[in-house]
Amino acid sequence: MSQVVLEGATPLIELRNVSKFFGSIVALKNISFAVYPGEVHCLLGDNGAGKSTLIKILSGVYHCDEGDMHVCGEKVDFSSPREALDFGIATVFQDLAMVPLMSITRNFFMGREPTRGRGIMRRFDLETANAIAREELGKIGIDVRDPTQAVGTLSGGERQCVAIARAMYFGAKVLILDEPTSALGVHQASMVLKYVALARRRGVGVIFITHNIHHAFPVGDTFTLLNRGTSVGTYRKSEISRDEVLHVMSGGEQLAQLNAELEELMGRQGLESTGIELEPVDSPPH
Repeated sequence: MSQVVLEGATPLIELRNVSKFFGSIVALKNISFAVYPGEVHCLLGDNGAGKSTLIKILSGVYHCDEGDMHVCGEKVDFSSPREALDFGIATVFQDLAMVPLMSITRNFFMGREPTRGRGIMRRFDLETANAIAREELGKIGIDVRDPTQAVGTLSGGERQCVAIARAMYFGAKVLILDEPTSALGVHQASMVLKYVALARRRGVGVIFITHNIHHAFPVGDTFTLLNRGTSVGTYRKSEISRDEVLHVMSGGEQLAQLNAELEELMGRQGLESTGIELEPVDSPPH
């Protein structure tokens, strides 16, 4: 595997030979990668590759059974998502953890609302909260005329951006995005990708988890490819092309092996007599 190291920088978050088992099932095996400040690190893999399990380890839902996790050089073992958040690890899941009938402002703060007054006179400072929500969303190009409107009235891309802006506002050092563009159209996906690029410019480390290389490749700096719970490799963008990533994700190596085995067992002539045609398979990236 090609390990990526940025000289002079301490990783914001780093996994070292992390494994996770569920009984006899191996969900993850010896996963290692690091995410640096201002880097978009894409975790790519098809269904069943182990992406969801990895998210839950990073966000404190699961403990790893083997290996270590480090945040800013410090070994950690999160006991809950709240502890991960306290370390600056914010996760935006696919369901976004939003209440559609609640206002944009209420969803933006979600239990961390600014207040005014003291004691029994302490109350939610709605005016300040609305101003903050409007300002933060305006920074990413979303013009919210009325932040008291229900968040369910926003488009899918806008709701994604609200969730990301919320994490950024509350001090995320590492932003984990779980398939943020999977259910979005082209325009809405581009809105989210622009904000991912903005987060990178602010020095945030972004972990972009997806199976869509066409969305990941334009914004990604580093790519870790997962297959059935193992790492196929970690590459800088300069080390691997979009087509090579697609080749690995589509199981090109397995297809090449199958091709060779079938030729050996049946012979090319036998295959032709049955009408089966095998497509040539390119070599995987090194």
